[in-house]
Amino acid sequence: MNTYELMLIINPQLTDAEVGEAIEKAKKTLTDEKGEVLSEDRIGRKKFAHAVGKNRDGYYVYMKVKASPESLKTIQHALKLQETVLRAMMMKAAVEPVKKA
Repeated sequence: MNTYELMLIINPQLTDAEVGEAIEKAKKTLTDEKGEVLSEDRIGRKKFAHAVGKNRDGYYVYMKVKASPESLKTIQHALKLQETVLRAMMMKAAVEPVKKA
């Protein structure tokens, strides 16, 4: 299992409760594929440089996750199929060098 960084942009027209449901649904997608959420940071609403669909802003969520390389395509496909998720991007986390004493 490798460590990945996942950035989700959720539809800004949702209520806070619906945003929470969308995040939980994304987490369930990860755990269904034997992944594990290590950390989650709800960054909040940010403006886009250009419109995505008809939206000028979105609700950003950053997650650090562990998943197998074989399950990445399935996870990304499932996230893109969610209507509440405008964009989803997953990339391998940078490995920090071990400092020797």
